[in-house]
Amino acid sequence: MEYTTLGKTGLRVSRMGFGGIPIQKVDAAVTRKLMERLVERGVNYIDTARGYTVSESFLGEALEGGLREKFVLATKSMARTRAEMERDIEISLRNLRTGYIDLYQLHNLPEKDIEKVFGPGGAYEALTAAREAGKIGHIGVTAHSADALKILVEDYADRIETVMFPYNIVEDQGRDVLALAREKGIGTIAMKPLAGGNLDDWELALRYIAASGVIDIMIPGMGSPEEVDRNASVDLAAPLTAEELARCDAVRKELGTQFCRRCGYCAPCPNGIDIPSNFLMANYARKYGLAGWAEQRYKAMPYHAGSCVMCGACEKRCPYGLPIRDMLEGVAKVFGY
Repeated sequence: MEYTTLGKTGLRVSRMGFGGIPIQKVDAAVTRKLMERLVERGVNYIDTARGYTVSESFLGEALEGGLREKFVLATKSMARTRAEMERDIEISLRNLRTGYIDLYQLHNLPEKDIEKVFGPGGAYEALTAAREAGKIGHIGVTAHSADALKILVEDYADRIETVMFPYNIVEDQGRDVLALAREKGIGTIAMKPLAGGNLDDWELALRYIAASGVIDIMIPGMGSPEEVDRNASVDLAAPLTAEELARCDAVRKELGTQFCRRCGYCAPCPNGIDIPSNFLMANYARKYGLAGWAEQRYKAMPYHAGSCVMCGACEKRCPYGLPIRDMLEGVAKVFGY
C-alpha cells in the first residue's frame, strides 16, 4: 500500500481510503470483517458521515477491541450553526465509540452557506472549540460545486486543512483548484472515484486519480472484503500508458452526453427542483444498491423530478449539453414521482 501525508494535517494515510456509504447495506458483523480486511491490506483511512444512517454506529462497534487506533477516522456533518455542529460532534463521538475523531468535515458546503458557516455563530466555531478540547484533530470541508471549492481554497485556506471533492475520469472540473489547494498545504480527497458507479473499469479509474497529481487520497465505497481486496490490489504508482489515456478519453465521450457532473450551472430551476441532487439520489438507488436510503433522501427534497414542467431553461445553461428533461423523467420513473 502506498502512503502519503494528508496536507498540513500531518496525518500519514494510505492513498486508498475507505468510503463508508455502503456500510448501510451490510450489518455490524460484516462491518467488522471489513475493518479487519482493511488492516490486512494496509488501508488506514476511513470516511463516514452523520448523514449515512447506521454507518457511524456500525463502524464504532466494529472498531472496538483495539482496531480504532489502527485508523485515521474521518466523519462529517451537514450542520451549519455552532449549536447544530456541537450536537453532531457529540453524536459522532458516541456513535463511533471513540474519544476523538481525527478529521471532522463540513459536509457538502454550497457557496450560499460558506459565510454563514464561517461567520459568528457558525458551525466552524464549534469545530475549532472541539479541536481545542481534543475531541477532533483537524478540520476539513467537502463540496460538490466547483464555485464553492474555489471560494474555500482561495479565501479560507487558513481555516481548513482538507478538501473533499468529486474527482474521476469524467469529473475533473476541480483540477486547477485542487492543484492550488495542494500548493497551499490543504490535503485533497477524491470522492466519487468511480463516478457513482458509472465507471466499470475500476482499476483504470483509480489509477487515473492517482496519476492526476492533484489528489492525495481517494475513498471508494466498499461493502465487502472482496471489494477491499480488489481496490487495495491496484498499483497506484503505475503511470498510465498512452493506450490507457485513450481509454479514458473514450469513457468521457461515452458518458459525456448523459452524465451529470453536479456543476450546478443548470440552476436555478424555475420550479425549484435541485436537479443535480435528484440525479444523485437516482444513481445511489440504481448503482449502489441503496434504494431505501436514496428514496428517503429523495422524499425529503421539497421538489422532485416529477415536478418538472419541461420548460427547458436548465438545458440552455448546461455546459455539457445534457438532455436534462429526459433524464429527470428517468429519475421520476425510479422513484415513482
